[in-house]
Amino acid sequence: MAAHDLSVRLNGLQREFEEVEARLADPAVIADQTRYVELSRRYSELQPIVERTAQLIEAEGDLEAAKELISLGSGEERDALRADAAESESAVDRLVEELKLLLLPKDPNDDRNVIVEIRGAEGGEEANLFARNLFELYRAYSSRVGWSFETMSSSPTEMGGLSDVTFRLAGPGVWSRMRFEAGVHRVQRVPVTESQGRIHTSSATVAVLPEADEVEVRIDANDLTIDVYRSSGPGGQSVNTTDSAVRITHLPTGLVVAMQDEKSQLQNRAKALQVLRARLLKLEQDRQAGEASGQRKAQIGGGGRSEKIRTYNFKENRVSDHRIGLTVYNLDRVLSGELDEISDALVADDRAKQLSDSEL
Repeated sequence: MAAHDLSVRLNGLQREFEEVEARLADPAVIADQTRYVELSRRYSELQPIVERTAQLIEAEGDLEAAKELISLGSGEERDALRADAAESESAVDRLVEELKLLLLPKDPNDDRNVIVEIRGAEGGEEANLFARNLFELYRAYSSRVGWSFETMSSSPTEMGGLSDVTFRLAGPGVWSRMRFEAGVHRVQRVPVTESQGRIHTSSATVAVLPEADEVEVRIDANDLTIDVYRSSGPGGQSVNTTDSAVRITHLPTGLVVAMQDEKSQLQNRAKALQVLRARLLKLEQDRQAGEASGQRKAQIGGGGRSEKIRTYNFKENRVSDHRIGLTVYNLDRVLSGELDEISDALVADDRAKQLSDSEL
């Protein structure tokens, strides 16, 4: 986008910001909570753009003033003015780049919390043990960044693994970070079941779903088949004497969600509907985007090792993210929740691609 076009767009957003600000003070708008919330959200989106624009105008003014003074100065004074001009020019460049990022199209899921599903894939019990590693990784990471973490359901195995686990993450930036975790994760290590010390390769799948509320996704009770049964633990043994576990089948799509972690059938049903709404929201978003298959299927593929997005090599203490060609040698710290380096790199790469594809 040319400097003139950028200026025109920023001026338009400045006017919109002033209009939104005025409308937020209107008693009629304040009385309409739905409209007030919508305008407040837009105000929050526009505010950083307006603030950066004001800073950019000031920096451009400082740069022009410094250039004028350079032409009038001499000797050491001119050198000092050149340093001031260089500093102002650097500030202008930085603010322009920040504004370009702020002007990128907003992901409709950015403000949503997420529901994450992890499943052991190829590799038998070793895959289930790795699924638990990933579960513990994300739990530790969420604690580090201040997100709330809620386990919704889990299926433990006899050796301490997890054949599948579902959990909810809530907090600022959850979707924008966690969406990059979706896909097939591959592990290379000597399994506890291996007596000869040979390295095996296994995998687990991670699906990340934006959370939906009841208003966004309405579910017709006539479209559901609900089965109740007794909860079971590793090996299939009964862990409850009542039929508290719930399995919900959404007939139009064939989606099936099962919950058994809570002792109350009502609680398990509520959680199952929560996960079902998230899956249905993603299907609808994909349909609107014209995608051939659901985001969840696109994220996890068939679970095969060849479809991996990331490899965790225990012998070399290495983590490699194959999407951006990043390799770090701190697997032990990553598994303890220090995911920031990889997460930051994925976010930066995504922003760079968006800027490259945009007209900014």
